[in-house]
Amino acid sequence: MQTRQQDVCALRSLRLTMDVVTFREYCLRKKGASEHLPFDDRTLVFKVGGKMFALCDIESFVGANLKCDPERAVELREQYSGITGGYHMNKKHWNTVATEGDVPDHLFTELIDHSYELVRSSLPKKEREKL
Repeated sequence: MQTRQQDVCALRSLRLTMDVVTFREYCLRKKGASEHLPFDDRTLVFKVGGKMFALCDIESFVGANLKCDPERAVELREQYSGITGGYHMNKKHWNTVATEGDVPDHLFTELIDHSYELVRSSLPKKEREKL
């Protein structure tokens, strides 16, 4: 399993500014991650174990929706204007993280990691062990 430090180093080797290519490559580096276009030809969804952990509009890429612990979601929204309740999602469990504004790339990647781990940890043990 890849460590957080390896993921961050990989991001730095890709680019320092979050864009749709960097976002996609970072999400796909997650063990067992897959990409899909289930809604339309522009909404890219990333899943682990068949469950979504991230999605974005590949044409505009003004941000991404990421799953988040409900308490942390509230704290982040209070701290950063670039983090809001998930667009078209359950706002208790999802945030939209803007690519422009006050959300630093290191936090963006940390929130991708957090989303992935939340979803991965909710999978049945046998399925998690396969990843």
